[in-house]
Amino acid sequence: MRTYQQNLSTLCALHLSLIMFKQLLSFLFLVGMLPTLTAQRTHSVAREWNEAFLQTIREDFARPPVQARNLFHISIALYDAWAIYDKEAKPYLLGNKVGGFHCPCSDLPVPKDIEAAREEAMSYAAFRMLSVRFANSPRAGGATIRFRALMKKLGYDYNNHSSDYKSGSPAALGNYLAHCIFQMGQLDNANEQNNYKVQFYKPVNPPMIVVEPGASTILDPNRWQPLKLPFARDQNGHPIPSLQIFQSPEWGLVRPFALKKEDMKIYKRDGYDYWVYHDPGPLPVLDTLTGGGTSDEYKWNFSIVPIWSSHLDPSDGVMWDVSPRSIGNVQSYPKNLAELHDFFDLEEGHDAGIGRNTNPRTGQPYRPQLVPRGDYTRALTQFWADGPTSETPPGHWFSILNYINDQPTLVKKFNGKGPVLNDLEWDVKTYFALGAAVHDAAITAWGIKGKYDGVRPISALRFMVDRGQSTDKKLPSYHPAGIPLVPGHIELIKAGDPLARSKKENIGKIKFYAWRGTQFIQDTATQTAGVGWILAEEWVPFQLKTFVTPPFGAYISGHSTFSRAAAEALTLITGDEYFPGGLGEFYIKANSNFLRVEQGPTVDVTLQWATYRDASDQTSLSRIWGGIHPPFDDIPGRLIGAKVGTAAFNLAKTYFYKDRDRDSYLSFEDCDDTNPYKYPGAPEICDDDIDNNCNGLIDETAPCPE
Repeated sequence: MRTYQQNLSTLCALHLSLIMFKQLLSFLFLVGMLPTLTAQRTHSVAREWNEAFLQTIREDFARPPVQARNLFHISIALYDAWAIYDKEAKPYLLGNKVGGFHCPCSDLPVPKDIEAAREEAMSYAAFRMLSVRFANSPRAGGATIRFRALMKKLGYDYNNHSSDYKSGSPAALGNYLAHCIFQMGQLDNANEQNNYKVQFYKPVNPPMIVVEPGASTILDPNRWQPLKLPFARDQNGHPIPSLQIFQSPEWGLVRPFALKKEDMKIYKRDGYDYWVYHDPGPLPVLDTLTGGGTSDEYKWNFSIVPIWSSHLDPSDGVMWDVSPRSIGNVQSYPKNLAELHDFFDLEEGHDAGIGRNTNPRTGQPYRPQLVPRGDYTRALTQFWADGPTSETPPGHWFSILNYINDQPTLVKKFNGKGPVLNDLEWDVKTYFALGAAVHDAAITAWGIKGKYDGVRPISALRFMVDRGQSTDKKLPSYHPAGIPLVPGHIELIKAGDPLARSKKENIGKIKFYAWRGTQFIQDTATQTAGVGWILAEEWVPFQLKTFVTPPFGAYISGHSTFSRAAAEALTLITGDEYFPGGLGEFYIKANSNFLRVEQGPTVDVTLQWATYRDASDQTSLSRIWGGIHPPFDDIPGRLIGAKVGTAAFNLAKTYFYKDRDRDSYLSFEDCDDTNPYKYPGAPEICDDDIDNNCNGLIDETAPCPE
């Protein structure tokens, strides 16, 4: 455990001088995963606060960008309260200036017990932060009880409001740190002071009345359309207004952690600025007059959504091996719209993953797991929707990190290098890095969502089928902006078809062979909708009828961006692309009501991943099966997320470790951080009696040239 040298008189002053010198994943997956593990391990204070935080997210409104920001800010509180007492790490905010806000810190006495001071400061900072951030939560009373109970368990008085950190009180330091983070948050453009209210965005389309067939109200099928439901709940189950309001369309303006100005473009629309990082360029659009331009890509991408929904039937006789032996291990991703057609199997539902025969960590073959395809697709869709119990996508990856941290085979070396870290140091560093990654992912994805205002499948599909089919001018109901016919999946209703109805009013309309929808379910615990031919104008996603689709634009996929950013961050944090032991798992019991939308799964299903990227890729596929995204929303999110997660990790580690000799290797990875000629891979210098390249050999290139 690191401690200060005895002759250091103040800690904050030390960190300020160092700044001038340098250029003056509580959850054991919640359901069914290794249930005895928590009892076998003692968690750090940081972990305890993270678990309390995640539980409160599950009880709060489902607001992914807001929760990503909360996750980052709470991670700052935990990390800074730890780092201020460390001789190697530097705080992010304490004693520093962030985004125009300065949090002064000087003359902090050195405590006698560093570890006790850290835990106390962290607890007060987390308690104050969480108490304020969730004061207006629908279950705020329960959250308050939870936070106070944890403070009492840890032996702290939550009524201590002192912020006089110069007195030497770690509690006062924690309170002061929370106050600084609150003030920083008032200046980051999130509009927290107005409860994150939309500032200037307005939808161009009138709302769709979901229970009515078709999309008669839509004006522009290339722009987001709000939905209106008879009774609406968010994905955490809280009643919300029946008319959707675009959530966080101006989030691109929020101050990021590692996103750079050179990666950002500013677009104007309706007189307002939309900031876009890592601009993916425009999405395919439907030419409603001629069907030209990128209309064919628009049609193909949206058509895959109802076609894949036909895979949600566990009784269709199709069995899949859903182990890492057959799932995952994507070798490359599409670089343009045309390549999407080869990457996604339109009819069968696979992507380009080739699987892995052998677990590289055990040397044993991955054991096949054959289950009905419809059980796998439904379980996958629900698992990744917002987390097993709705901690939102960014919070879900913190749950995954906690699961990883509980695995006995995990070696807690940062980036797989250097010394083994104790639980507290590991937790605060990994939470900070992951929190930064998901925060920047939210800013990036929602900045793009706000600017491009992409339409959701329910609106695009209903708009096209209202016009007819675009495959054959000689067939009935031709329209250049209609949907393409796909035999066995998307067809015209003809005379004699049961869907034609008694008065034959539906002849010539479009039908889908798809998941039949919530109108066929009265009791979600005992009934399933099944798959069959339905009127396409009545198609709905595989979601609860009180939710239907998220209240914000589709392009790009937030799930893909969050998940890939988190997967890259976890790969770098652990120094290993694989889950500990080469396998991550989540067990779902048959008929456990896990699906929520309908009964199932019919058999036990264990979701499995070899690598963090495999898990991320499954997240992305789940959104197609769930009816939420077409492929062109997905792939840009994956590619951008990879950039975001990597950049966040690379900046975060510079807060954790120094590069004293300025050889571009930080202290945890450098074999001698005081010698610029000695680092991993350095060229050997003859006759200097130094192991320059850190391979354990001295002057192995000798003899030296004459």
